Amino acid sequence: MFHSIPDHPPPTPLLDRITDPIALRELGEQDLETLAEELRHFLIYTVAQTGGHFGAGLGVIELTIALHYVFQTPEDHLVWDVGHQTYPHKILTGRRDRMGSLRQPDGLAPFPSREESVYDTFGVGHSSTSIGAALGMAIAKKARGDNSRTVAIIGDGAMTAGMAFEALNHVADSGVNLLVILNDNAMSISENVGGLASYFARILSSRLYLNMREGSKRLLSTMPNALEFAKRTEEHMKGMVVPGTLFDELGLNYMGPIHGHDIKNLVHTLNNIKDQQGPQFLHLVTQKGRGYGPAEESPIGSHSLAKLEKLPGSNTKRPSYSNIFGQWLCDMATADDTLMAITPAMREGSDLIAFSEQFPERYFDVAIAEQHAVTLAAGLACAGAKPVVAIYSTFLQRAYDQVIHDVAIQDLNVLFAIDRASLLEDGPTHSGVFDYSFLRCVPNLMIMAPSDENELRQMLYTGFEHTGPAAVRYPRGSGIGIQPENDMQLLPIGKSRTIRTGQQVAILAFGTILEAAKEAAIELDATLIDMRFVKPLDQEVIDNLAQSHQLLVTIEENVIAGGAGSAVNDYIAASGLRTNTLNLGIPDKFIQPANPKKMLQACGLDAECISASISQRIKLLDNPQQS
Repeated sequence: MFHSIPDHPPPTPLLDRITDPIALRELGEQDLETLAEELRHFLIYTVAQTGGHFGAGLGVIELTIALHYVFQTPEDHLVWDVGHQTYPHKILTGRRDRMGSLRQPDGLAPFPSREESVYDTFGVGHSSTSIGAALGMAIAKKARGDNSRTVAIIGDGAMTAGMAFEALNHVADSGVNLLVILNDNAMSISENVGGLASYFARILSSRLYLNMREGSKRLLSTMPNALEFAKRTEEHMKGMVVPGTLFDELGLNYMGPIHGHDIKNLVHTLNNIKDQQGPQFLHLVTQKGRGYGPAEESPIGSHSLAKLEKLPGSNTKRPSYSNIFGQWLCDMATADDTLMAITPAMREGSDLIAFSEQFPERYFDVAIAEQHAVTLAAGLACAGAKPVVAIYSTFLQRAYDQVIHDVAIQDLNVLFAIDRASLLEDGPTHSGVFDYSFLRCVPNLMIMAPSDENELRQMLYTGFEHTGPAAVRYPRGSGIGIQPENDMQLLPIGKSRTIRTGQQVAILAFGTILEAAKEAAIELDATLIDMRFVKPLDQEVIDNLAQSHQLLVTIEENVIAGGAGSAVNDYIAASGLRTNTLNLGIPDKFIQPANPKKMLQACGLDAECISASISQRIKLLDNPQQS
């Protein structure tokens, strides 16, 4: 076991021979434990160099090897959930030499990607999709007479989401050959592991047991009372030693829980299961962060490794926007005992740790259940509480119906604190760049975009005190170094603030992109407005700027299509204003993983690119014949 990150790549003579799963299947079973240790060591070293999800992958080393060893991948389909745990899968499927390119331009995707490899059967990033996707594949195979196998691997909390159970409910009705593996790493369902449970799982997965089970059903089918007695007896015996009654009732043959790091037993059990007909459910118990001491001791803290953000010449880490939110939440809860905080399994990421400890009766982690989080907030608001939903932008997408149907239509007092509203190194599945577009069309919903730490604190307070639903969206990472004011003040609804006054060009900046816009505004001697509100817009300032400036430029870290710039365009068109506009933002494509600054630059949203885009537009306006 490692207790620190190794300085040099560890020797991996056996892993060096594995160029693909075909080479893996040429090994003897006696070699698999050694391979698992080499793979674990290689993963620890590699992820430390690039950053990325860490603990979950360490927990599925043995499972990943066993799956590719037993099943004929890629003909047999492995469908991974969440994607956090697929680094070992990438290494074993021909991408080992590219692991250093994770989260880099043109590098490996941080999650499974169909474009990247035939072994990645389903693109993923959000949780709880594996069973539904695998079921769809299995049904399509059955329809065309394809006898290859389909396996869904779910875990790392993904079994807490309703989507997983919706799919499970459909599995039995389909009757297809589908194996669901629950990787239970104490982040979802957690059951004890013991010799009896492992023994019982081997028995339940054996051909002898399964043949006897099906044969007995046929024999007893002519004796209804005896058949019912046999079924109840089987369920009772299973219930004594395994938590499988629920899955059996859903129509899956439950096996487990078994030790997820006993690779010999895994291979034996999977070999027993792989040719069985109908839906099967195998429950494994694994340890998140297995083989790396700090990760075993703190599986949540070691969920992901990232580079530290530090001030130049200082060892003090600058507070992140999430930290500012966490402090405001505690301050606000002290002042108002109706405040309730809700998170869909993002306590650490959204910095709710202090609040959960200081106000445990007013803190609700609903697990990976974004839809429920929003409807729970609506119910709390109906009963007089004032809920704050702390949620990532990318995950709010999953609760869009609830935002409209349960909150906005009823005009309820719910505050959405939307974190990670920015381009992220994890790529398109996690970047939060659509929320302006999908929220601004919702009636009754106020949307605010803070440009710095103090603005965030004041907007959170304004949104909390506002009558009706409100959203405050802010990016990942540290701010610009402004110390938030302790006093909280209500901002005038729908009013911007002028940062500087210039000539010819007026820049309307939404959110933290203001800093890059400021550099461009100084260079171009442009007027700069911190718009603050995406909805309602400051219509008065737009009216005045349209009359006094040749060009209005909107800048946002959101997709241009339907975003804040589109809101400005809509107002200008509806008002009959005669002015020129330029909208800068995320283009109409998914931005691939890279350093966030490089991604902004690629989208034309750093100061230099903003200046160049504005200068080019001014030239065209001055010389229209060149267009």
